[in-house]
Amino acid sequence: MEFSLLGPISVTTGSAELSLGPAKRRSVLALLLLQPNTTVPLEQLIDSLWEDEPPEHARTVVQGHVSRLRATLAEGGAEAYGIELATHGSAYLLRLPEELIDAHRFGELVALARPEAAPADAVPLLREALGLWRGPALTGTVTSPPFAAAAHALEERRLTAVEALGRAHGALGEHEQAAAILYSAAVNHPLREGLIAGLMRALFHTGRQSDALEWFHRTRRLLNEELGVDPGERLRGAYEDILRAEAAGGGRTGAARPAGGARGTGGASGGTPSSGASSGGTPSGGSRSGASGDGRSATGSGARPVDGTAQAPVQESAGSDEARGDAGAAGTDGTRQGAPAGGRGGSGSGRAGAPPRLLPRPPARFLGREDQLAALTNVLTDGTTGESPLAVVAGPAGVGKTACAVQWAHLYAGSFPDGQLFADLRGFGEGDEAPPAEILGDFLLALGTPPERVPSSAQAASALFRSLVAERRLLVVLDNARSSAQVRPLLPGGPHCATVVTSRSRLDGLVATDCARPVGIQTLGHEEGAALLGAMLGPDRVAEDPAAARELVDLCDGLPLALRAAAAQLTARPRWRLARLAAALRDERRRLALLSAEDTGIAAALRMSVARLSADDARLLSALATSADGHLNASLAAALAGYDPERTQDGLDRLTEMHLVDEEATDVYTISTLTQLFARDERGEGGEGDTGGTGDGS
Repeated sequence: MEFSLLGPISVTTGSAELSLGPAKRRSVLALLLLQPNTTVPLEQLIDSLWEDEPPEHARTVVQGHVSRLRATLAEGGAEAYGIELATHGSAYLLRLPEELIDAHRFGELVALARPEAAPADAVPLLREALGLWRGPALTGTVTSPPFAAAAHALEERRLTAVEALGRAHGALGEHEQAAAILYSAAVNHPLREGLIAGLMRALFHTGRQSDALEWFHRTRRLLNEELGVDPGERLRGAYEDILRAEAAGGGRTGAARPAGGARGTGGASGGTPSSGASSGGTPSGGSRSGASGDGRSATGSGARPVDGTAQAPVQESAGSDEARGDAGAAGTDGTRQGAPAGGRGGSGSGRAGAPPRLLPRPPARFLGREDQLAALTNVLTDGTTGESPLAVVAGPAGVGKTACAVQWAHLYAGSFPDGQLFADLRGFGEGDEAPPAEILGDFLLALGTPPERVPSSAQAASALFRSLVAERRLLVVLDNARSSAQVRPLLPGGPHCATVVTSRSRLDGLVATDCARPVGIQTLGHEEGAALLGAMLGPDRVAEDPAAARELVDLCDGLPLALRAAAAQLTARPRWRLARLAAALRDERRRLALLSAEDTGIAAALRMSVARLSADDARLLSALATSADGHLNASLAAALAGYDPERTQDGLDRLTEMHLVDEEATDVYTISTLTQLFARDERGEGGEGDTGGTGDGS
């Protein structure tokens, strides 16, 4: 006879499972099994079975359940196994050999395993222990706090065993197995720092350095947003170890790095999403591989590499050792890219190995944007000024800014042999924006600076950063910036460095003070949008209904993020024709909800933009949303908002800078349909004039 707590509550004898009856009877048995060979007072059973005030006949109910359990166990031959359910006054005792309980056997196996001292023996022991689990612990019991606490305690023991198994595989050099084991647990328990730290180390040792760093940044954001705390010692230690090893040329040895293995912040290996969709279908940090441009070419490269040589395909440029420019690979200037070219980069940094490669993975199915890629090439490879070039990729939420910047960075990574740095500035996320000191600390560690030499102040860290990179050929990608002031301390000063910034704001301050060159990203036309749908769904599915494809592009306002969300809806419903989704999207009450995919969507992206507005500007946007066709001038806007002309014009200028409103011509403003729908929803939920965030509207 065997008793199961690690999953549904059950009792089996031979190959048969005994019928235990309703949830309260199973709960009585579970509580007795959690305290085997110990008397359990009747009052404790009553308190555990009823979350609210127990009924007057509760004692009789419990006694009846105990009586039926005793009869069921007897029918299953309990006596032959040395099992007895006895009554001791007003308490009960389940007497049995404890090895008959799966939770007890689990604990014994885990205690025997020594993952560090004897990993070869620990692996089979821990696998056997985890194999006893058949689902969430105590399934089938009542939902009261005592049972929830007991189930949580058992789950904690399971996760500890998972971590131990990961360490055992790691000690044996079986890092792929360790990553596979830890990944599922990390997805389901994203705030468990020890688990994430183990996964980061396993990913790093399999050559997925940037995947590992992505997990750190994603977990850091979650800790800040949900608990208001910073990463603990284990998580921060794993992060710093990886950065130091990466700078020293560490990581996976004896095998090529996997294609597409370079990732930045936000999502996880295997497609785990990160929070916050920022620029055109890729979450802040670029982790979602679904970011896209428009629909004209599958390569997305409309410009030639800087030195005129043939460039490796995008996936290779992020994956193989040769294309990534790791130690021993030749750079575009003839130097070996595993060390600073021409003796650059010493400067007391402690850097002794391969340069940092912190770019996110290249965006999947990136299409077109040749004009924008060519514009970035013109800006970032202009050596005539003797200055460090700076480009600002700006556009509305969901238009594909991050995808375009990351695509260009991968295409031209070979032109920056001393490394590529990437940071999500979190300017339009649910939590606080990233402080410059935090980003500079990450950059300095990636460049090989010992942790104890990283300055605590942003000013000192910025000065050290500029000193270290002054003579290097380095690319810096700063994603999702809120303001020019946030960006300035992060800019390298050397003439061989280049910087790309993405933002929903135009960042006019950088244009004024740092000679930044703007690169605008526009929405997609019908042909381009249909091509994106074809890349996501397959060309045949789009070709069978081209009129519906055009309508979907219109209903999505030509935004890649919205089109990708629509494609996700159709992918989940393979029998749907495009016309069926188009018909559903015509209902304006449902459109924003349908254009969402799990943790990303156009409503979430717009919410982050509106949250950064002042209360006055948010009320103005809400008033503009009541326009019949989305076209208006300053006079009509003033009438709708009830503002004076000067106040209205200032507000329109700020909304235009944030790409929430477009100025098509002098005093001709438009607001997109999706923005109108979102602003109307916010107005309906919060009441008129209650849609503003806490930003200053800049």
